[in-house]
Amino acid sequence: MFSRDIGIDLGTANVLIHVKGKGIVLDEPSVVAMDRNTGKVLEVGEAAWKMVGRTPGNIEAIRPLKDGVIADFDVTEAMLKHFINKINVKGMFSKPRMLICCPTNITKVEQKAIKEAAEKSGGKKVYLEEEPKVAAIGAGMDIFQPSGNMVVDIGGGTTDVAVLSMGDIVTSQSIKMAGDKFDNEILNYVKKEYKLLIGERTSEDIKIQVATVFPGARDESIDIRGRDMMSGLPRTITIKSDEIEKALRESVYVIVQAAKNVLEKTPPELSADIIDRGVILTGGGALLHGMDQLLAEELKVPVFLAEEPMSCVAKGTGIMLENIDKIARHS
Repeated sequence: MFSRDIGIDLGTANVLIHVKGKGIVLDEPSVVAMDRNTGKVLEVGEAAWKMVGRTPGNIEAIRPLKDGVIADFDVTEAMLKHFINKINVKGMFSKPRMLICCPTNITKVEQKAIKEAAEKSGGKKVYLEEEPKVAAIGAGMDIFQPSGNMVVDIGGGTTDVAVLSMGDIVTSQSIKMAGDKFDNEILNYVKKEYKLLIGERTSEDIKIQVATVFPGARDESIDIRGRDMMSGLPRTITIKSDEIEKALRESVYVIVQAAKNVLEKTPPELSADIIDRGVILTGGGALLHGMDQLLAEELKVPVFLAEEPMSCVAKGTGIMLENIDKIARHS
């Protein structure tokens, strides 16, 4: 039995795995539940995510990746091992080759950590690729032509903005402002304005159900429950879209500014192509309501949301796995 090549989108919020010839076979949160006393891994992925904010003192739900890089090496390795065993791609005599995506500006040490974690979890040979490049391929852009393509990949921990041409990145910027920070801003806003403590999951619900980043684009409200900071008792409040737009305004403008910076550094010929072709938005954060409208207004170019933005990177690894022998020759 021979093993199959696999592509991994090792995200701060989710891990997606693409198996060559099968497509995306796994999409689970990057969370590991561990017993503090024994250091034993109890649950990984979906089951561990359900425990976030709901565990007794000795059980801890850990997110081993922070801002797109490994924050806890051993836990990342345990998580990868679990996922790779779950999808059952190891052959009897061989290990799979792995293609893993990482943000554009991570250091050599961080790259080495990702490679090591993957090798220890059962990879025969591990290749690293830059996330925006893989996201652009997964979103259906032909980046191998001599023309400019721009992608804004908003993940859980990082946002990568890149202009690509001839199959490579011409200018790029990676910032630690993405989905997790938005959740945090919402959490802090509710705490400050309403003196109410809510958890990560509640703030994510608010983000998905009522948030917008384009003023006046959405008018919805949601009832949320939390713990009153004064009385210590549970309390319910109603949150509206326009409040969340104000709460997220500063954070979102960091992304807008990064996109402007990249465009300013782009050669004029490629800039002209981007006006024609527009900018593609990928990653889970791209689903934030009004993000495409805001970027289109600020950058003065058309902005399109990729089909299934959450899985663009994983799809891109799939396309690159078809040519993994070419990648292998170059590395």
